[in-house]
Amino acid sequence: MTIASSLSSTPAAPSPRLRVVLLFGGRSSEHSISCATAGGVLAALDREKYEVIPVGITREGAYTLQPDDAAHFTLDAERLPSVDENGTRVRWPDSAATRELTVVHDDGRVESLGDIDVVFPILHGPFGEDGSVQGMLELVGLPYVGAGILGSAVGMDKHFSKTVLQQAGIDVAPWVTVRAREWADHRAVVEEHVEELGWPVFVKPARAGSSVGVSKASSLADLDTAMQIALAEDNKVLVEAAVVGRELEIAVLGGRDGAAPRTSVAGEIVLAGDSFYDFDAKYLGAPGADLVCPAVITDAELAEFQTLAAAAFDAIGGAGLARVDVFLTETGFVVNELNTMPGFTPISMFPACWLASGLSYPALLDELIALGLETER
Repeated sequence: MTIASSLSSTPAAPSPRLRVVLLFGGRSSEHSISCATAGGVLAALDREKYEVIPVGITREGAYTLQPDDAAHFTLDAERLPSVDENGTRVRWPDSAATRELTVVHDDGRVESLGDIDVVFPILHGPFGEDGSVQGMLELVGLPYVGAGILGSAVGMDKHFSKTVLQQAGIDVAPWVTVRAREWADHRAVVEEHVEELGWPVFVKPARAGSSVGVSKASSLADLDTAMQIALAEDNKVLVEAAVVGRELEIAVLGGRDGAAPRTSVAGEIVLAGDSFYDFDAKYLGAPGADLVCPAVITDAELAEFQTLAAAAFDAIGGAGLARVDVFLTETGFVVNELNTMPGFTPISMFPACWLASGLSYPALLDELIALGLETER
């Protein structure tokens, strides 16, 4: 179902001055990307509709009250944004009987931040996108945007997401999952299984995103280095067969009132030469990759991709939003991965796909907040 058909009669955006906690930063290696996403969201949220409380998680895991200043979290190659340790400590409700947030200032003064309506966690990677923060919010009874505990956990772990998708009859790239102990104690066996995939392969941490720790290996010699890079991020690594095909992505929104998921038009990542879509290309505008949206595909291909993306979203128990990444090969679509909290930076594909589908960035945020308010966990 496309955005045009599903939102034309959508109810108005949430009531004015909803109190929204924007939660970002975190302990993962994607801390800076989460902060950059926060900058984009802070710039776009309509202050006539929302009172925004920016809560930044430091790299050490402290919840701090941050400035409502989009410019403070701008992403550029010279300065990756981060959550400053400013001495404040945000305290969550101590039970589901209240929705009051408080902040302890660096001088010991305690201030109420009032009752909040919804939390918008824009956390990427472990300790945020993996179900951990979602579980905390559910324990204290706070509504939040995005996938629940199970959907977040399955979407974060590439091994389990591929297993679930495969069980649902969805094609995924062949892979081998390697744990750190297996690489240390049984390297020859692992190498044998990897060679069965054929060269080249892509080596990825199982529970990281934004292409952090991802390498391409064209031989056993390359594999050793790639495994070291990936194991620095996670003790479980996926080695995937390279898939030849066009790299396409679709953005998904959950359906209102239990309706079916909604899908955008498709975008395409066009790579130059033998490059792949790494961190610098995704976020720092490095050469080697261009984002094209909408992608030039047939109406039949788009319809098939939209159906596939909605099925993948449902298969992992998705809610709120996701981005589904595929390869369009000579024999059809192969799902690469599903991201339950895609980036919202100015050059990210998720908002670009919805913009090309007729939904502006601010309207997209309105819709996500409305979904967070109505979702039953």
